[in-house]
Amino acid sequence: MSSPRAKSSAVPRVAVFGSVNQDFVLRVQRPPHPGETVLARSLERLPGGKGANQAVAAARAGAVVQFIGSFGEDEVGAVLRGRLRREKVGLTGSMTVPGPNGVAVILVDDTGENVVIVPPGANDKLALTEAAESVLTRVDMLLCQLEVPFDAIVDALRASREAGVLTIVNFSPVPPGSFPSELLELADVLVVNEGEARELGERLRGVRHVVTTLGARGARYQGPRGEVNVPSPKVQPVDTTGAGDVFAGVLAASWHLGPEQALRRAAVAGSLATLVPGAGNCAPTSEEIDQALDGLRA
Repeated sequence: MSSPRAKSSAVPRVAVFGSVNQDFVLRVQRPPHPGETVLARSLERLPGGKGANQAVAAARAGAVVQFIGSFGEDEVGAVLRGRLRREKVGLTGSMTVPGPNGVAVILVDDTGENVVIVPPGANDKLALTEAAESVLTRVDMLLCQLEVPFDAIVDALRASREAGVLTIVNFSPVPPGSFPSELLELADVLVVNEGEARELGERLRGVRHVVTTLGARGARYQGPRGEVNVPSPKVQPVDTTGAGDVFAGVLAASWHLGPEQALRRAAVAGSLATLVPGAGNCAPTSEEIDQALDGLRA
């Protein structure tokens, strides 16, 4: 199975256009019911944001990555910038804007499932600048999510498409109301989970390459050459937060290998991510993914 249109590069060059947050992770026995108060066992402050998480995952999986996001002028923004640089993620095209950085409040229960609330902060001010557009036209692929303004995402997708860059859209979080049709029309590859796939329904038929994550059951690819299903390693999850972001980042970093191999690597990486608490630091390295793949084949 061959890869769809993408520029040629020995090491894949990935631009990630999206959000960057400070995560506040609360460990609870179970989420509260409406009107109920529950006690948290612990509180952790961790790096996050779907865009930044996916950028780190792609970099650890072996890609050359540029992250384009909007940071606050506060101390949190400076800390998150430094962290991405330490992960060897470039920041050319990113913005710094007045006001606080984006944050996320995450409840993780005893089963590893999570509930996430995100005040967007600086993420709401992300726009496609000339510097960002210059980055987007010189990479092999662009990866977007939906935690930043839709207009900015559409501008980024259109600029990349016009330059012949492969576009990957992780359709998450699902918009509560209407959304621009270009989010689907400009996507070469769409990444959804089962719930998101149900929400989109027949609209998925207009997308050439659709990747659906299936949780512990693995992932499915549907495209011009048919359907492929791949398994995930059996693990006992500690925290599922960020597993979807790791999947999307590794999928982008591996797409040059072809959809089936990219899917296998992404499914393994997503499973490994559930073994590490927190979203920002749970992405495995390329070597760890290879070792897990070898074990799965055996």
